[in-house]
Amino acid sequence: MKKTFMKLAAATAIVLAATHAYAGNILVVLSDENRLELKDGKVFETGFYLNELMQPVTAFLDAGHRVTFATPKGMAPTVDRTSIDKVYFGGDETAMQDSEALLAKLKITSPDETPVVSLSRVAQIGYDQFDAVYVPGGHAPMQDLLVDEEMGRLLQHFHVNGKTTALMCHGPIALLSTLAGATEFTGALAAGHKVTEVGWIYAGYRMTVFSNGEEDIAKPLLKGGEMKFYPQDALATAGGTLENGKTPFAPNMVVDRELITGQNPASATKVASEILKRVP
Repeated sequence: MKKTFMKLAAATAIVLAATHAYAGNILVVLSDENRLELKDGKVFETGFYLNELMQPVTAFLDAGHRVTFATPKGMAPTVDRTSIDKVYFGGDETAMQDSEALLAKLKITSPDETPVVSLSRVAQIGYDQFDAVYVPGGHAPMQDLLVDEEMGRLLQHFHVNGKTTALMCHGPIALLSTLAGATEFTGALAAGHKVTEVGWIYAGYRMTVFSNGEEDIAKPLLKGGEMKFYPQDALATAGGTLENGKTPFAPNMVVDRELITGQNPASATKVASEILKRVP
């Protein structure tokens, strides 16, 4: 009971912080996971990328919007420690420290005080209460969001209603959750089986995601491990039209109808700006 009360109090504090210029309610969905299962039983410790969460969240709050944080189970998400680096903030140490300070203030990663709610709670609140959904990256979404049924229902609602849907870096892998057989589909990919005719609601959509080339460059982070499949291949196989930039790690954003996707950490501010153009 005490933990529930503290969650509600923290969530209320975030809402009140933005009420001076309230314009909309943006749902930010993160992964519950702090690890990604690799091939051969290896594991990669991960989470969300600091700048991919905090640069957009800062922009949302500065614009006067409410921000609601959610994960599938309502657990406190984990920041990927490798992302706490000024390189992801254009080399600006102060900007990085400001993001760390706001993250601490919002208590998002605090197991006991986090304002994060579960996706089932989001459904109870009502999808219509949210003006946009944003999913930051880090490798963690590849562990749970890609097959989570509640995530799939949320995205389907936003798709059918043409509501702003934005995903960053590895975050676009969550779009696979809308597949009727998401677990079977991703399992087949992991096993190296050929998959066709999946009936995806985003088939034919132009989109981007952390590219195969960027995965290869970043592979040393896995410390000898190997991912079961790359997100670019998965989204293309499902029917997406991938438009990744020619220069690795350079900003790249693709917009198609309600869908906004950013390729890599450097794309976070562009995606945030596009969301703000659409949220009343």
